[in-house]
Amino acid sequence: MAALWRTRGARRWLGPAVAVPVLAARTRSDFTARRARRTFVDFFRARHQHRVVPSSPLRPRGDPSLLFVNAGMNQFKPLLLGTADPRSEMASYRRVVNSQKCVRAGGKHNDLEDVGRDVYHHTFFEMLGNWSFGDYFKEEACSMAWRLLTEEYGIPAERLYVSYFGGDAPSGLPADLETREIWRGLGVASGRVLPFGMRDNFWEMGDVGPCGPCTEIHYDHVGGRDASPLVNAGGPDVVEIWNLVFMQYNRETDRSLRPLPRRSVDTGMGLERLVAVLQGQRSNYDTDLFAPLLSAMHQRCKVPPYGGRTGERDAGRVDMAYRVVADHVRTLCVGIGDGIYPGMSGAELVLRRILRRAVRFSSELLRAPQGTLAALVPAVVHVLGDAYPELHGQAGRIAAVINENEEHFLSSLRHGRRVIDRTLHRMGDETLFPAPVAWSLHRNLGFPLDLVDLMLEETGRTVDRRGLELLAAEQEELRSQSQRGDGGASGRVDVHCLAELRDTGVPFTDDSPKYNYGLGANGEYEFPSCRAEVVSLYCGQQLVEEVAPGQACGVLLDRTCFYAEQGGQDHDLGYFLREGLQDVLFPVEGVHSVGGYVLHQVSVPEGLRIGDQVELYVDQTHRLSCMVKHTATHVVNFALKQLLGRDVEQRGSHVSACRLRFDFSVKRSLTPAELQQVEELVSQTVRQDQAVHTALLPLAVARTIPGVRAVDEVYPDPVRVVSVATPVSELLRPQQMAPTSVELCCGTHLLRTGAIGDLVIVSEKQLVRGISRIVAVTGDDAREAREAGRVLEQEVDSLVARVAAALSPTLSEALGLAKEAGQLTDAVEGRSIPQWQRRSLQAQLRGIQRATNTTIRKMEVKEAAVLAQDLLKRRGSRTVVVDTVDTDSMSVRYGSEPGQVGVKVWFLLRLLSSPQVLMKTVNRYSDASPGCCVMLLSHQHGSGGLLCACQVPKDLAALQASDWALAVCGRLGGNAGGSATVAKGVASGSAEAVTETLRWALDFANTRAGRE
Repeated sequence: MAALWRTRGARRWLGPAVAVPVLAARTRSDFTARRARRTFVDFFRARHQHRVVPSSPLRPRGDPSLLFVNAGMNQFKPLLLGTADPRSEMASYRRVVNSQKCVRAGGKHNDLEDVGRDVYHHTFFEMLGNWSFGDYFKEEACSMAWRLLTEEYGIPAERLYVSYFGGDAPSGLPADLETREIWRGLGVASGRVLPFGMRDNFWEMGDVGPCGPCTEIHYDHVGGRDASPLVNAGGPDVVEIWNLVFMQYNRETDRSLRPLPRRSVDTGMGLERLVAVLQGQRSNYDTDLFAPLLSAMHQRCKVPPYGGRTGERDAGRVDMAYRVVADHVRTLCVGIGDGIYPGMSGAELVLRRILRRAVRFSSELLRAPQGTLAALVPAVVHVLGDAYPELHGQAGRIAAVINENEEHFLSSLRHGRRVIDRTLHRMGDETLFPAPVAWSLHRNLGFPLDLVDLMLEETGRTVDRRGLELLAAEQEELRSQSQRGDGGASGRVDVHCLAELRDTGVPFTDDSPKYNYGLGANGEYEFPSCRAEVVSLYCGQQLVEEVAPGQACGVLLDRTCFYAEQGGQDHDLGYFLREGLQDVLFPVEGVHSVGGYVLHQVSVPEGLRIGDQVELYVDQTHRLSCMVKHTATHVVNFALKQLLGRDVEQRGSHVSACRLRFDFSVKRSLTPAELQQVEELVSQTVRQDQAVHTALLPLAVARTIPGVRAVDEVYPDPVRVVSVATPVSELLRPQQMAPTSVELCCGTHLLRTGAIGDLVIVSEKQLVRGISRIVAVTGDDAREAREAGRVLEQEVDSLVARVAAALSPTLSEALGLAKEAGQLTDAVEGRSIPQWQRRSLQAQLRGIQRATNTTIRKMEVKEAAVLAQDLLKRRGSRTVVVDTVDTDSMSVRYGSEPGQVGVKVWFLLRLLSSPQVLMKTVNRYSDASPGCCVMLLSHQHGSGGLLCACQVPKDLAALQASDWALAVCGRLGGNAGGSATVAKGVASGSAEAVTETLRWALDFANTRAGRE
């Protein structure tokens, strides 16, 4: 539950009570965490017929708004939103109970920076919850919760306080007095049932969606006093332990609230806090959920055992480090066990940050040896394995992933520590740490910037934030340039300098080491470093002997392992170290091949000159991602040829770390079925984990290979040949071979296709007639795209069913369905999902929109006719009347006395179902009453504004509709436009202002007509 862990910083803690009898904390050592969890589940399963649903994985199912599952209700969102597939098991859920794995780190709910500083914040926690989907509601939920806490767990009732929703006047929400009386009926004293507002006792899923009042149960750790002033005060003595949410409203996009058609109950109780209460502890870390971890940590570190201290009492932040490591290793175990590996984006990046934070606290503050985190995995499995048995079979893999990432980071940490110490020494008394150094640590060694801050905190220094922002902006500009295709042209060697290089005998760059990579013993790709010599420097559009610190320049080396941007593949990223200066990183921000030379774009942190020896290190994650996409591009190319025939020709491609783009000749866009077939052909190759072969051949020989693919460009000779499944040597033999992907290509590729993982075409469109472009993603991005597509398909299916069931909808209902179809259309068009599925869903939504629009138009015409007829019946003869029609909103009626100028002016102030009805009513009335001037006003849904429409006879030159509408709307702060006969506009204003404007509009029309 969102409310369970939120920080109530806005409230003042009143401090611990004094002069009040304090009861000894009731210790229930027999209530282990395992028993507490089992008691909760069994209580609802056996005694109240709840279905036990396993915890969902930490990666949210089809919910791109979340990095991790952060509440028990996440997996039940389809039920709460009404989007569950009616054919699924979930659709049958009525009463549910479970213990859900949750992580709050990154995104909206982020407790990462608070972990360790106190004794109750966590990144990973377990949420005990029970749910009712259209079954029981407030009375049963409160009764079951109270009995479980006081009878099954034996928590003294005198230690418990209850809060309820006290109402919110601005939202028009009354106090939840029903819940208050339920608690009183259960025996809770009136002084312990306390009202609070929206912030504390109204729960919302998000900006839109199901929501409702909640009631929270709080526990007083002290006892023997009236602790009601401390409820929701943010202090550690009185803590919230259970939140019961009553889902009875839906927050609309216009922020209004509508009752839900089916009410639900969603409760959440943090296991860690519950166990602390049951075991008589103030700190979650003093319970048996953490004690085994803290004990195991002490056995490996070189500091005193955990003492539970915080703040200034925690000398050296040792106890904080204990808490950080204990919390973070739990998160790592559960996250990796659920298939989320430390990485470079999204949830993976957050997990990487958590791991590195744990490593830093473990190695520097606890002085634990390398491998400590992985050594804690068995303790985590022992504590959590009973609830989450999948951890048992994955302990070895989890430990291996932690060890590998720890080893990599410790190496980076040592480099970073030396860089920071060296920089601090040079700074002297300066307090602002240079931004370029911090950015280099962040960009090239993967240092989280907050980790740099922590390292500087002890010295009383801070990073130059303004400088960091400028460097980040520059990096974004470089990325944008690369995407635009100029690749940072200022770093390219011009023709004169190229000639100078050749004339002075500078050898061409040997870039063959870029292909020196392979699979290690653990099956992971390894990219060895490369030693090279600086042979030239390019700065300020000229070749120079030396560059000074801080300058941006191009570095030419005699050899390199960096891949230069070519063949449609992005350049490598990484850094190099200068011999004799091993603590300073020279970040490589761009790599370009020019005339046989490979130019490395570098902003040098220290001086560099010709003849310097350097060691080059490629950004392995970026390189491997590009390799995946490039090999996938070849497989897609071959799949298109298999499906569409040999006439398909490549017309361009681009490979980056995040996606691949492939342009090809075809007469028309691919159909959804053809897109699916392409994906299936690629999937077959991936599942077969076929070998990828390469060979360097004379160009003439390479061109003789049957089926070889080549684009219209100049190839080197000899040329590199890349073949999938079949060795290149076999392709040269004069025998019949099965068709295979074989291309002339200088790019870097996988060694086997299985590493692609998955591929989804997320876009396909015709650039010009006869040439189409495919955009595809791979691996985790592909799996997420498929999941997002499944979620949208369920939502569209739900809408289709509701449209079919609405045989005779009201105009308001039809407008609602049309609006939902429009919103879904935007979602389908904007999200990354399979393109074949996008087109199928778009076709369904277009059908819905056509049907609903037809219904709406017919009903608008019908409603306008009724309104116009009503006005005609009541207007009277030869009078100027301001009138209204029967409506559910307030109406204002005006009329002019008989004998005035023969112009009939009508006003309508009402709430119409559709803005179009207003104009149609004006038109129908004018058709039925020629010679009459008519103006209608209508309240606009949602915005609180007014719509205006008017029409005057063609032969009434003195009064033009556009002038009339502009004058009326202008008085109300709006605007209008139109022609001499028909006009419309928008305005706003209070009821009094509108009333006065109506009188003024009547006078305006009469005056103008009188001048006629």
